[in-house]
Amino acid sequence: MAQQMNTQSFDAALAGDKPVLVDFWATWCGPCKIMAPVIEAVAAKYEGKAIVGKVDVDENPDLAQRYGIMSIPTLMLFKGGEKVNMSVGVTPAANVEAMLDAVI
Repeated sequence: MAQQMNTQSFDAALAGDKPVLVDFWATWCGPCKIMAPVIEAVAAKYEGKAIVGKVDVDENPDLAQRYGIMSIPTLMLFKGGEKVNMSVGVTPAANVEAMLDAVI
């Protein structure tokens, strides 16, 4: 299951040694609702290999601002604490998995 992240848990995940895939989203966002089952499926498939998290941009505006989130959903992939890939908008599961496979 994807972790609901706040600033503290987000920063802790980035400090770890696993790749971190973060879904920046909001409760009122229709495309975000479309992405939710994709994110959950990816979280289950990559459990133990990567951290999959969700950041509600309304509850965590500091993180949205830190990464310049202008549109949601935005997926960002981090490795070693650095952003290595991102995708904006509804993204097929195969594309999300390909992003993760490239860094695992």
